Amino acid sequence: MTSCKPTSNEKEEHVRKPDWLKIKLNTNDEYKGLKKLMREKNLHTVCEEARCPNIHECWGERRTATMMILGSVCTRACRFCAVKTGLPNELDLAEPERVADSVAIMNLKHVVITMVARDDLKDGGAEVLAETVRAIRRKSPLTSVEVLPSDLGGIKENLQLLMDARPDILNHNIETVRRLTPRVRARAKYERSLDFLRLAKEMQPDIPTKSSLMIGLGETHEEILEVMDDLRANNVDIMTIGQYLQPTKKHLAVKKYYSPIEFGKLRKIAMEKGFKHCEAGPLVRSSYHADEQVNAATKERQLQAEV
Repeated sequence: MTSCKPTSNEKEEHVRKPDWLKIKLNTNDEYKGLKKLMREKNLHTVCEEARCPNIHECWGERRTATMMILGSVCTRACRFCAVKTGLPNELDLAEPERVADSVAIMNLKHVVITMVARDDLKDGGAEVLAETVRAIRRKSPLTSVEVLPSDLGGIKENLQLLMDARPDILNHNIETVRRLTPRVRARAKYERSLDFLRLAKEMQPDIPTKSSLMIGLGETHEEILEVMDDLRANNVDIMTIGQYLQPTKKHLAVKKYYSPIEFGKLRKIAMEKGFKHCEAGPLVRSSYHADEQVNAATKERQLQAEV
């Protein structure tokens, strides 16, 4: 398994974190209630496992969360990610119903379901993810559902299993630029991710596709633009761009902190290149403000139910 420990020639001078990355904590009753529910239902969230900087905003103000299924241990060891890696948990076939129950209790308008990579499973975890979508549909028919899977081993049949469940958004992260992919992502391949997004759109043309890019790992401006062009060439509708933050000293170091102005310029470029929606900012993550990105048909369905 790939080690996330930097080699001696990778150790560089620490880059000081700028003031605009200071986070306002909000541990109000909404935040505490949601955290209590997650523990009672034995659920995992990527918000906690990946140490997302927006957890207090999402849980404390927007009452949204990104559920992480198929256990809390990932079979990959990506050098940017704080999720635990190692031998995977035993498959929990009751998890989809438990997640759906929690979504109903929270009365969520939009939910993001992500997963650890499960390279130990023939279907990569696709069937459990698809069943989670179906369970949420049964118990919360007005909740829009976004899925954020791994590449499911790059197997078309696995992706078809998931797309047949018809999530409202298919989100798969490119994570970094082509040149840095071998160093940043374990087992994942840049072209495989592009193929994954292209196939998803071919299977269900009316379902929006989405991808996220971390910056600050040593990429160039030209390489960022290349990612935008590659995503658009594969009909990706939505893009998010955020600052990479080093979760622990064992992980890759930050090479550069981009300013809010630089993020604003990147968002403008992305929109000019044809993305239907782009979130870009220092604290933006893949599921940031995800409830604002569902397609028009889904929003209309929810509006009609509220009348």
